[in-house]
Amino acid sequence: MKQSIQLKLGQHLTMTPQLQQAIRLLQLSTLELQLEVQGVLDSNLMLERDEGESQLETDSAIDSTQEQRDKNEIQASNEQAVDASESEVSSTTDTIPEDLPGDTNWEDTYDMGATSYSAPADGEGRDFFETHGGESQSLQEHLKWQLDLTPFSDIDRSIADTIIDSVNDDGYLNASLQELHESLGLAPELEIGIEEIQAVLHRIQHFDPVGVAARDPSECLAIQLQALAPDTPWRRQALQLVQEHVNLLGNRDYNQIIRRMKLSESELKEVLNLVQSLNPRPGSQITSATPQYVVPDVFVFKNKGKWQVDLNIETAPRLRINSHYASLVKRADNSEDNTYLRNHLQEARWFLKSLQSRHETLLKVARCIVDRQRNFFEYGDEAMKPLVLRDIAETVEMHESTISRVTTQKYMHTPRGIYEFKYFFSSHVGTADGGECSATAIRAIIKKLVAAETPNKPLSDSKIANLLAEQGIKVARRTIAKYREAMAIPPSNERKRLA
Repeated sequence: MKQSIQLKLGQHLTMTPQLQQAIRLLQLSTLELQLEVQGVLDSNLMLERDEGESQLETDSAIDSTQEQRDKNEIQASNEQAVDASESEVSSTTDTIPEDLPGDTNWEDTYDMGATSYSAPADGEGRDFFETHGGESQSLQEHLKWQLDLTPFSDIDRSIADTIIDSVNDDGYLNASLQELHESLGLAPELEIGIEEIQAVLHRIQHFDPVGVAARDPSECLAIQLQALAPDTPWRRQALQLVQEHVNLLGNRDYNQIIRRMKLSESELKEVLNLVQSLNPRPGSQITSATPQYVVPDVFVFKNKGKWQVDLNIETAPRLRINSHYASLVKRADNSEDNTYLRNHLQEARWFLKSLQSRHETLLKVARCIVDRQRNFFEYGDEAMKPLVLRDIAETVEMHESTISRVTTQKYMHTPRGIYEFKYFFSSHVGTADGGECSATAIRAIIKKLVAAETPNKPLSDSKIANLLAEQGIKVARRTIAKYREAMAIPPSNERKRLA
């Protein structure tokens, strides 16, 4: 094959490193952005945090006269305090003997009552979260910690360890007694029976939280009821209910429960109140999940009758180029050190530009969302309008993919709460008059109807669909069920309760 040289013209899209960096910063959440900024600060010597020192110097120059006056007053008060403390110390040291006997305590000779340090009371002079924070603990770790504090024989401790390892996150035992016996793997001559495993299980079920390691909801609720004081009102009837009629309770067949237990409706209501005070999932009280804190990217507030959006300056890192290192860059010098500084300077400028572009885009999209969903901020979820990414993209003249990156893991602090940007986007459903209603507004209406329903006659999905049709909103029954399940609202038969 003969080789030849050809010249061809063509066009193709190329993402420059600067554009790639801007896109990556745009899709980062607030916490991820802070980590990214810290990484750049560690790797680029040209960048440094802007602490606003020049502004502080300006303010101090303006208020120098007042500050000097304050310093004079503080110095005078300090001198008085020092004189008082010196006289107190001198009088105190006079009462301390030069030599103390070897078998005496300091408190026996020197009175600590007036000068001893006492810890501040709760809420006084300390950070509540500083002392109450810490790593979370799993349910198994919590149970084994109690196991170490409980006197057990070696064999019973092995049984208890096997039982605790078989407890799921809800606090229920996943294995039967026979399966636990087979998994122990003890020597045959020990002759461990099912009765001994049952006895160890009974002790663990009274660990904190009470009812853990139960084999079914009936046993879990019964253990918690048995742990109550014997004179607790309606305790006996509640035990009978969870042990003998738990299936009727799960189906909310209150008429059958009243007939079998020979209770009046008011008495059954008291019994149900006691049962509902229990926890059918005791393991949920102990969780190893680390709480995730939401930091809003923008603040939405009403000022002089208009809704305004401001960037959260606490999450917007303030960076600047180090003037000292930048002054070391020489234009005509091609040495290795100068090239290194020049490259870092260029990268720092690109990063600052990308960071500024991220803030501007975020603010532009947030203001557009607030402008489109003004009725939501005024009246709530029921006034939410249908909105898709294309609507915002056309308004701000950006691509839909850019809007998708901006609205992912970005949060807005409003007078109604903190919402993710994507919360304001929803599909639409046609109305009888030819208009549109957002899915968010429909969910809010469904939630409102369920909250106002009669307790002993809850609304079915078909009834809710009919009520929405009377308001001019055409929604199928299956759509109602989908929205209801998304809001964790149980079906009508599970919502039934005594009036």
